[in-house]
Amino acid sequence: MHPLRSLILAAAGNEMIQRAVANAPVARSVVRRFVAGETTEAAVRTVRRLADDGLHASLDYLGEDTGDAEQAERIVQAYLAVLDRLHAEGLAGWCEVSIKLSAVGLRLDPAFAVNNAYRVCAAAEQCGTTVTLDMEDHTTTDATLTALTELRRTWPWVGAVLQSYLRRTENDVAALAVPGSRVRLCKGAYAEPPEVAFEGRHDVDLNYVRCANALLEGGGYPMFATHDPRLVSVVAERARWFGRKRGGYEFQMLHGIRPDEQRKLAAEGETVRVYVPYGEQWYGYLMRRLAERPANLTFFLRSLASRS
Repeated sequence: MHPLRSLILAAAGNEMIQRAVANAPVARSVVRRFVAGETTEAAVRTVRRLADDGLHASLDYLGEDTGDAEQAERIVQAYLAVLDRLHAEGLAGWCEVSIKLSAVGLRLDPAFAVNNAYRVCAAAEQCGTTVTLDMEDHTTTDATLTALTELRRTWPWVGAVLQSYLRRTENDVAALAVPGSRVRLCKGAYAEPPEVAFEGRHDVDLNYVRCANALLEGGGYPMFATHDPRLVSVVAERARWFGRKRGGYEFQMLHGIRPDEQRKLAAEGETVRVYVPYGEQWYGYLMRRLAERPANLTFFLRSLASRS
């Protein structure tokens, strides 16, 4: 692992650093590059702006490792509120929601978390959109896939997320690349031990391409989450090779990263979905974004310096 990436991920769990960043006078204005805001209103405004550019969205209400039932309920209510607003604003067709099971109680009780996810899925169905279960660190992979299977008994459209840096993912792709299955393929952003994850970027990218081929060959709907221009080109070429028409797959990118490329791909006829996080618990998410591409840290520090 890149040493700077290790330091950034360590900072994600440091309360003193978190307080320093949160209290910096200009920090929140810089965070807006990556986070839509803290409220439902801010999230919906961002979705509308993206829709005006022909871009779809997936909203993630930030929070994970929820330690009590009351906090899990607050997160569920946040999802129900934003789904209602998307429906009322006529934006449900442009936006789904992504949900982390640990945010709705996985650490407390897997059945409790699944029940909460069930409530979000039911609301999404009523509003005319979908839900994707985010993937977290490797200790939650089996529980998340088990929950996915349970939720798909009622809603086959519930999306899965697989991470190409995990050694197991090629086998997981083989199990999920079936007709009707929505699968987001990303590289992964958590610190993982070498026995479960590839350490080198080249190995992660090779596994990404292997998994992309399997998804494109399968009968499902693949969603390719990457900002890497090489992988975007490779996926587009492989999609043509497998006879996939535009609209039979999509690209996904993070809010605030390569926005010009997002609009360019959409203008070329590709389906592009922007992953839009919002909410008060933005610190851990920000640290993982910086760790994914340490050059992002340079942007963050320069922004702080220029506005201080």
